Amino acid sequence: MEAVMAVIASLEDRQAELSRILARQHHAFLRDGPPGVRQRREDLRRLKGEILRRRQDIARALNADFGQRSARETAIVELVPLVRAINYLSRHLPGWMKPERRRVSPYFLFGRAWVVRQPVGVVGIVAPWNYPVSLALVPLATAIAAGNRAMIKPSELTPATSAVIRTIVEAVFPADQAAVVTGDADVGALFAALPFDHLLFTGSTAVGRKVAVAAGHNLTPVTLELGGKSPAVIEPGFLPLRAAEQIVFGKLTNGGQTCIAPDYVLIHEDDRDAFVEACGRVVAKRYPCGFSGSADYTGVVNAHHYDRLAGLVRDAGERGARIVRLGREEPGRGQCGRAAGARVMAPVLLLDVTPQMAVMQEEIFGPVLPVLTYRTIDEAIAFINDRPRPLALYYFGTQSSLQDRVLERTISGDVTINGTLLHYAQDDLPFGGVGASGMGAYHGREGFMALTHPRGIYRQGRWNAATLLRPPFGRLTDILTGFLLR
Repeated sequence: MEAVMAVIASLEDRQAELSRILARQHHAFLRDGPPGVRQRREDLRRLKGEILRRRQDIARALNADFGQRSARETAIVELVPLVRAINYLSRHLPGWMKPERRRVSPYFLFGRAWVVRQPVGVVGIVAPWNYPVSLALVPLATAIAAGNRAMIKPSELTPATSAVIRTIVEAVFPADQAAVVTGDADVGALFAALPFDHLLFTGSTAVGRKVAVAAGHNLTPVTLELGGKSPAVIEPGFLPLRAAEQIVFGKLTNGGQTCIAPDYVLIHEDDRDAFVEACGRVVAKRYPCGFSGSADYTGVVNAHHYDRLAGLVRDAGERGARIVRLGREEPGRGQCGRAAGARVMAPVLLLDVTPQMAVMQEEIFGPVLPVLTYRTIDEAIAFINDRPRPLALYYFGTQSSLQDRVLERTISGDVTINGTLLHYAQDDLPFGGVGASGMGAYHGREGFMALTHPRGIYRQGRWNAATLLRPPFGRLTDILTGFLLR
């Protein structure tokens, strides 16, 4: 009983601490007013500079948290998108901040109307563990570009990286402009329940539902970047090696721990075996030293997720799936003599999968790829539409009629055609899901718009038609009303 009371008291202390930080940021926002374009760009410049100065610290922290993560992959998938996003925000910020003229009705001929993008105040950012740097600091950069203050709650599963994020933020911003708070899932729940002016959450669909409920009590607007089972559709007869090159890249980047990784493949039944053989060739080419101790392959973030992935494969095998292990090797040391990293899982293809298997019931988030077959493209479309709407969709093919049919008849977040993941790297595209895969969008202009309020302003002229519609009403009122109702 004493232990339970101590936990409750500790949580109450954390809640009070979080509330104090939020109150200070709200007070500072109201005290100082919206920053000008010069200040925002200077803040972004300093943030970028500190990120680059801490590049080696970031790589070491991520390697420690994942047990094995390539510094080069960290640069490619974390730092490059982050720095490019900051550059893009800074470059386009002056244009986004300009008041936008709007049309005035002829009946109000001498009036003027315009829209200004007003910062909302304090933005809460809940970041996940799979890309803990970019998915914390891209939203932060977007909030700063939009003129807001921000509080960040990084994942407790990547503590070394969270410490580096805190160091970066504290080196650039005062605590009343940006702050990092750490803690476990209980602290995350307290964080989501704070009365932010906007809350941006990246994580699982299950936790996203809880975040939306918590935010709803405060009527806090939310942007939810969730996950789901993103399909890769390969049209009949498409070159198997070309599809395999791209799908293996998307599936094995970050060890498969990517929210937009292809979660399963839909391929024509006549093409499946050639695709499986091509995947084996691609894996052997991309990872000639195997996976244990590989300098280029990322381990599973913790033992729980490793066991979960192993359980998905085991369940599928017990239910009749054929397990194809790619690049299989003995544990201990990699083929090139490097010491084995912790929790490394070699990629697995699953054939003859059925919808009832656990691997088709939840997002995989690891190097396990079910390969399902279809006989007609309409079967593939129906299979996708029978499931929650995915965060991403991938189409491989050259027949525009089939491509258009798939894109028109399915609903998802963004799409990459004849590739994977790379829609995320397009700074001028919005990024977001739909339904179970998310709510709202950010990145680039859409991020700026999401974290600002479109404030409409009308300046009345000396004369307008409304002056003729005031009491006492009479015959002229009826004539004008009739005219306006035409």
